[in-house]
Amino acid sequence: MIPRYTPSDLASLWSSDRRYQVWLDVELAACDAMEEAGIVPKGTANRIRAKGLVLDAGRIEEIERTTKHDVIAFLTHVEDLAGDDARWLHRGMTSSDVLDTSFAILLRDATDSLVSRTTALLEVLAKRSREHAKTPMIGRSHGIFAEPVTFGLALAGHHAELARGRERLVRAREQIAVGKIAGAVGTYAHLSPAIEQRALTALGLRPETVSTQVVARDRHAELFCAMALVAAGIERFATNVRHWQRSEVGEAEEAFTVGQKGSSAMPHKRNPILSENLCGLARVVRAACIPALENVALWHERDISHSSAERMIAPDATSTLAFMLDRARGLVEGLVVYPDRLQENLGRAAELYFSEAVLLALVESGMGRQDAYVLVQRNAMRAWRGDGAFRDNLAADPDVSSKLTGETLAQLFDLEHALQHVPGIVERALGTV
Repeated sequence: MIPRYTPSDLASLWSSDRRYQVWLDVELAACDAMEEAGIVPKGTANRIRAKGLVLDAGRIEEIERTTKHDVIAFLTHVEDLAGDDARWLHRGMTSSDVLDTSFAILLRDATDSLVSRTTALLEVLAKRSREHAKTPMIGRSHGIFAEPVTFGLALAGHHAELARGRERLVRAREQIAVGKIAGAVGTYAHLSPAIEQRALTALGLRPETVSTQVVARDRHAELFCAMALVAAGIERFATNVRHWQRSEVGEAEEAFTVGQKGSSAMPHKRNPILSENLCGLARVVRAACIPALENVALWHERDISHSSAERMIAPDATSTLAFMLDRARGLVEGLVVYPDRLQENLGRAAELYFSEAVLLALVESGMGRQDAYVLVQRNAMRAWRGDGAFRDNLAADPDVSSKLTGETLAQLFDLEHALQHVPGIVERALGTV
């Protein structure tokens, strides 16, 4: 994590202070459960809580430099602070009981934050989509003029994609809200499933179905892949903004604030810096998928090859995606749309986008599809070269006029008819949340 791309709440969540506090929460929840089972003296956990321990991350890390073991360093520090009662902590547990259970809590809380941010972005996308549901623009395939759409429809597509991303995050959140307090290889040799169940319930988690020394890493991989898909959706939107803002297109652009500078050399510049930034950050989130997937295959009951990677990718990916969601929301809110320019570019397409309507009408008149295609294409290509208007060319072509009257042609060149279903599509998309 670097401060530039880390929201403050995510920085706090992944801080050393928070991590060690969650470790203590796990130990005390396990201690409560063991007290209930009668294998730890009653009142132990509450006596430790009553001491109001203030953990010192620096001291724990100092001890770790000697022990070369983070959980032992943590337990040593807790014993120094809590005294004799601390000897009952960690009874029958292994380090991963603490590490994986606390990791689940942190990932769960981080995912909750991501879901909340995704919801906020969906809300502004819905607002802007409805605002421009009937603002016509030329659609493009392969970057070339295709048929008309509306600007609101384009935004609705991003909304629908993000809504699916939110659903994936919610599902993945359930998969990673899983811990274990099952001992060295998951067999409860000195514990019991009942102790685990009580402790994890108190922490808002479920037990792993079959744990080894660790919780299975396919759960975590699902979350990282879900995050990557959300980031990819944001990247697709940002890529569209970058195209809309191109000088030759000019259909929409990022808000340009008072005092903002676009270039150190060229004072006239207004660059899509937010969108470009989002495209770059999406690569960082996506990059976490590979180590997350490679962490699934651990030796036997466990090795620690996953640990180092997770210490990096979990804070980085969640924080970066949180930043992206915040930035994307601001981008959508401030996006400046130019309806006149949208109309101008629609006009540049010179009504060629009605070619399919003419093709279908010729087919319905009794002409073979391929013959009709040749007729429509030759008149479209003349217009494309600047040789007459498409509609006029069709009307003057005897092979076309013998099948379609001027009145019929006029009916085919109807933008409102072409876009008649768009408001319904928009509302269908916005109803996906």
